[in-house]
Amino acid sequence: MIEGILVRELAKNIDERGFFSELLRKDWVDSLGSDEILQLNLSHSFPGVVRAWHRHLHGQVDYFICLGGAVKVCAYDDGENSKTPFELDEIVLSEERLRVARVPGILWHGYKALGDKPCKLLYATNRLYKYDDPDEERIHWNDPAIVPRTINGKQDERTGKPWDWNASPNK
Repeated sequence: MIEGILVRELAKNIDERGFFSELLRKDWVDSLGSDEILQLNLSHSFPGVVRAWHRHLHGQVDYFICLGGAVKVCAYDDGENSKTPFELDEIVLSEERLRVARVPGILWHGYKALGDKPCKLLYATNRLYKYDDPDEERIHWNDPAIVPRTINGKQDERTGKPWDWNASPNK
């Protein structure tokens, strides 16, 4: 994984009523480090929708948890002052396999709703959104300048080409 990206499996405590799961805890220093969650958001996306690419230049970190459906979260390191230049990581999150993914905001990131039903993505941030001065830089979801050298730390048939959210990794 690109430096700073962390994924934590979340326990489901299941009984005859359903299940309970802790999603984030301040004492999970292996997942949060010194971050403090300041804002919690919910994004609802229809199947096949891509919400990408954006990044935060002033220290925001995002934490993604998929509560409904499934999503493919991608993070791309554009190589500026990086130990992992031009790498791209894919993380699949779903309601069936609860996990939290930490994505440093300095990385270009976004997600695609997978499957045939809408996804509900809960995301927390360690910075408050400033309406009058947003910490966000955006580029188009299919920007041809995003050309990963590796995907998930390895060679892949999709490397060396402009990133295609719709390309199957299973060809």
